[in-house]
Amino acid sequence: MNHLMIDLETLGTSSNAPLAAIGAVFFEPSSGCTGGRFYTSIDFASDMQLGALPDADTIKWWLKQSGEARAALLQQQAMPISTALTALNQFIADHQQPKGQQHLRVWGNGASFDCVLLRAAYARAGISAPWHWWRDLDVRTLVEMGRVLGCDPKQQRPFSGTRHNALDDAVHQASYVSELWQRLTADKEPML
Repeated sequence: MNHLMIDLETLGTSSNAPLAAIGAVFFEPSSGCTGGRFYTSIDFASDMQLGALPDADTIKWWLKQSGEARAALLQQQAMPISTALTALNQFIADHQQPKGQQHLRVWGNGASFDCVLLRAAYARAGISAPWHWWRDLDVRTLVEMGRVLGCDPKQQRPFSGTRHNALDDAVHQASYVSELWQRLTADKEPML
């Protein structure tokens, strides 16, 4: 599998927002099968020490979320940002098939959110992201295309787990992206 769904929990919405958690799951959109899964909570103070900046509106938003979702922000086993990003890189190296930056496609929810914020965190930490920037794919664009065609599995598909848990969100996103992918490519020959 070379499609990776990423979901972040953050303390802001700008590209320099501190990361609080990373969830990721490998998946194959043509079949809906999922592979390796990754989750880590991040000591967001370690990201702030590197220059990440929280915003008040996002903090207020977090205060309105479920106790389970808020508790994930304050995990005792939260990793420093550099350790978390190194662990994500290792997870990708261990699970990606076929191997190599040229094959990895990384999905994020929004053209200006998950992939952009994650790439900014890599830059702050001085660690290379393990995929090419032009391999970023956008969940929201695919969802909008599905809605135009009368299909909205994002809203229709039951959610399993805790909303705003990065891994549960990533798995859910991979499931509805796969459904949309299959509907959009049904009866189509792959282009070479």
